[in-house]
Amino acid sequence: MTEAFSLSYDYRCPFAKNIHLHVIAALRAGADFAITFEPWSLSQGPRAPGAPDVWEDPAMADDVAALAASVSVRDQQPDKFLATHEALFRARHEKFIRLSTYKEVREVLDSVGVDVALVDSDLASGRPQKAMGESFHLYAKYEAFGVPTFLVDNDATFVRYMDPPNGDDEASRQLISSIVSLIKGTPGLNEFKHTMVPN
Repeated sequence: MTEAFSLSYDYRCPFAKNIHLHVIAALRAGADFAITFEPWSLSQGPRAPGAPDVWEDPAMADDVAALAASVSVRDQQPDKFLATHEALFRARHEKFIRLSTYKEVREVLDSVGVDVALVDSDLASGRPQKAMGESFHLYAKYEAFGVPTFLVDNDATFVRYMDPPNGDDEASRQLISSIVSLIKGTPGLNEFKHTMVPN
């Protein structure tokens, strides 16, 4: 049975990295997931009256470059998206590339065979930035406050998972399936949190 859900991300968040790498591993294991990957900028936050949203602010273009570029690849080069998604997370958290300039983002895209000129053109049009805004406002309806947030059957749930994949793709598939099943099957469970982080 296909499990359909949306999942938010910002490449700066280590918990988003863990969950999204598990999702990618699960898909490699043949998981029957219908996923919509939704960018959600951690830089948006509360805005001063009249201040532009970060995806519309030219001064924030580098700050949202990785998200905007990923949206372009997601929509215009979907066969390259998962490789791009993984590479951007690993660049930020394993190679310690800040992704704070479009030049850094561009180098990651190029490393996985993305048509970077197509991304350049798409970003210049403003289309990916508009899509970022739509994703942010979608999650705002559910009072989302961070990433990664699963959206399953009109129920938004923030999940903080501590461990990245360990190379067992089937274990990742089972993990993501269990999270989605818990969200769908136990709507009364509002908070479930270990009081201490395991060593």
